[in-house]
Amino acid sequence: MTLTRRTFGLAAGATLASGTFLRHASAQQVIRVALIPSEDSRAMLTASEELLRAVEKNLGMKVQGFVASDYNGVIEALRANHVEVAYLGPFSYVLGASVAGIEAFATAETAKAGRTFYHSQIIALKENNYNSLEDLKGKTFAFVDPSSTSGHLFPKAGLIQAGFNPDKHFGRVLFTGSHDSNALAVANKRVDAATIADRIFDTAVARKLIEADKFNVVWRSGPIPESPTVWRKNLPEDLKAKIKTAFLGVKDIVWADQGKLNRFVETNDAAYDVIRDTAKALNLDLKKMK
Repeated sequence: MTLTRRTFGLAAGATLASGTFLRHASAQQVIRVALIPSEDSRAMLTASEELLRAVEKNLGMKVQGFVASDYNGVIEALRANHVEVAYLGPFSYVLGASVAGIEAFATAETAKAGRTFYHSQIIALKENNYNSLEDLKGKTFAFVDPSSTSGHLFPKAGLIQAGFNPDKHFGRVLFTGSHDSNALAVANKRVDAATIADRIFDTAVARKLIEADKFNVVWRSGPIPESPTVWRKNLPEDLKAKIKTAFLGVKDIVWADQGKLNRFVETNDAAYDVIRDTAKALNLDLKKMK
């Protein structure tokens, strides 16, 4: 479970799943938006079409969406000036902000949550009577991904702050790669407990992947700021103002796995200091993770 530079390294040769970048497109003619990677890049672009067209209409400029091969590919695209705007997870944003000259300016408020924050949880089956972190000593456990905010960073810090050493006190630890996989791993008794974002747990219940009444929440984090929409700091100030106005003007649309969005809310870099503080609790040097 050691966090290494390689784990978080920026993929210098990363390419976007939709093909090549529009290297010669003028930022004054086309705004390129990089999206968080998914298993199916075409499906992600299709699911984001309503958002992209709404921003395009508000901006009065052509907007094109891209899906990178991974989180690091999105950061590298920003750093290399291949895209102007991107959607990142909270931790991947903090990593990117330390190396790529980017800044958060908006975050989405979903209709279901009605808020711009969420929580990390550790879940277990009720039938096993795991009701506290102490009950999990010697048990099998699943995180999501080393660069996941609610699937690794926050729960690991929470465990350590509670005096629980995840490197020593669990019997076995694995990374499944997704929140849904963690929920299913617990439901199918592949592991005794696992991490998951509360909103993703709720979605898994709504999709009938799992049954809510079969689970205990053994631990829950404090509020985590929702994933930010970011821009390159080196964009002209007048263009940034137009982009912000365009996103803040988007209301009542459906966007990928976020579901219905009420609106975008203005945010800033300081809103993600809680992520930095959590990284410090784990002795992570963000500037060296490249």
